Amino acid sequence: MSPFAMGFLLVIIQPSSGQFPRGCANMQSLLRKECCPPWDGDGSPCGELSSRGSCQNILLSQAPLGPQFPFSGVDDREDWPSIFYNRTCRCEGNFMGFNCGECKFGFSGPNCTERRLRTRRNIFQLTTGEKDKFLAYLNLAKNTLSQDYVIATGTYTQMNNGSNPMFRNINVYDLFVWMHYYASRDTLLGGSNVWRDIDFAHEAPGFLPWHRAFLLMWEREIQKITGDENFTIPYWDWRDAEDCVVCTDEYMGGRHPTNPNILSPASFFSSWQVICTRSEEYNSQQALCNATSEGPILRNPGNNDKSRTPRLPSSAEVEFCLSLTQYESGSMDKMANYSFRNTLEGFADPRTAISNISQSGLHNALHIYMNGSMSQVQGSANDPIFVLHHAFVDSIFETWLRRHRPMLEVYPAANAPIGHNRENYMVPFIPLYRNGEFFKSSRELGYDYEYLQEPALDSFQEFLIPYLEQARQIWAWLVGAAVIGGIVTAMLTGLILTCRKKKRRTSSEIQPLLTESEDYNNISYQSNF
Repeated sequence: MSPFAMGFLLVIIQPSSGQFPRGCANMQSLLRKECCPPWDGDGSPCGELSSRGSCQNILLSQAPLGPQFPFSGVDDREDWPSIFYNRTCRCEGNFMGFNCGECKFGFSGPNCTERRLRTRRNIFQLTTGEKDKFLAYLNLAKNTLSQDYVIATGTYTQMNNGSNPMFRNINVYDLFVWMHYYASRDTLLGGSNVWRDIDFAHEAPGFLPWHRAFLLMWEREIQKITGDENFTIPYWDWRDAEDCVVCTDEYMGGRHPTNPNILSPASFFSSWQVICTRSEEYNSQQALCNATSEGPILRNPGNNDKSRTPRLPSSAEVEFCLSLTQYESGSMDKMANYSFRNTLEGFADPRTAISNISQSGLHNALHIYMNGSMSQVQGSANDPIFVLHHAFVDSIFETWLRRHRPMLEVYPAANAPIGHNRENYMVPFIPLYRNGEFFKSSRELGYDYEYLQEPALDSFQEFLIPYLEQARQIWAWLVGAAVIGGIVTAMLTGLILTCRKKKRRTSSEIQPLLTESEDYNNISYQSNF
């Protein structure tokens, strides 16, 4: 796209919003602590006149948290989003969105009643046209202001408790970079003090559900700005790769001929500017990232610290990780042993599942291997390889879910690090999503992976899927009820038979004995059960 065309595009697009819905990024909404924007379809808050939803008080989880964050009332993300809003839209049926104006993931149609299943594919299985379209969509997202969200450029205290709103517009791609930063940033404690051992998207049970929701939202925003409802994120299967095979100008950008730390000028992405990469600067200023450009994407794949990450992950390591039966264990953080989540995230050895934070395996290995923007947690989403990588990590999560078929109760309800309990709302998403809502098969959320696809189901089976899943979630209660019912039935049967024997003994005193063989043979025993 030419600079003139790009400038024209930015002029004609209306100013927009980011992580905070535009309709809620104002003094009135902040002082009322209410985020219930009107739905354009009928002009009522949350589409209430059309029975899409209504403005309701937020129900926060009261489950206890782990000991990793020893503070209270010092971080805007605690009990998200109650510092900013305590009333939001609660949508009915299959409606979703900050104003109930969209469909839940996996549904479509004017009334959100049509089930839809899209397929994410290997980037190397795309045709040249499909691949070029994907790259063009990324570039469009980087140069298109978000129509629905703005980002916060100050804390709630810096906003004078809502009376001085601090928000700014942001492009669609950087919106998600900022959300990833905001979820993983340090806590600002005042002065020059910060608390680093906090992360609402990593190092705990919510890592996989959070990134699953993140990718689904990112995918939907691309669908909206392009009008391509069939768009899905491709994935890069990096198992056993000897180098970064997507790091070419044909795909995600090759190496610069004279500066190995930046991208080739022939790449789509060489002109991209990164945001939210200077965490120490923000900490020293006790400020939030305000999405100011901070230079080009950095990437020097393979020239990383080999003592930490000697190579890219192997198929055998992924398979061992998939064999682990516990989703979470122990302290439920980066020190957890025999935890599928911690091993896949990369804080546990992918050959033993024992925590080893001096090494970076599986998911973390990719970030370290890229040796640049991808290698710093808060700003890692600046590199577009991020979405390819996390789509594949999500496919491994999906493989584990299908193989082990865990009940929702497997996801920890309490004592996880802050923000990671099952019923906690994910930071910083509005509309609100709970961690447990994404601890389910991807097919229920409307997408599948090409290499995981199962034989097509007929329409009746598709209809039954959600009901079968609900039955599976409560099977333990059903079995327990059946056992108790069996015991009660046996006790009643014994009691009734005892009473009948006693009655027969009483009756025999006043009735003649049956001694004739023909009379004996005519006796019939009937059961009341």
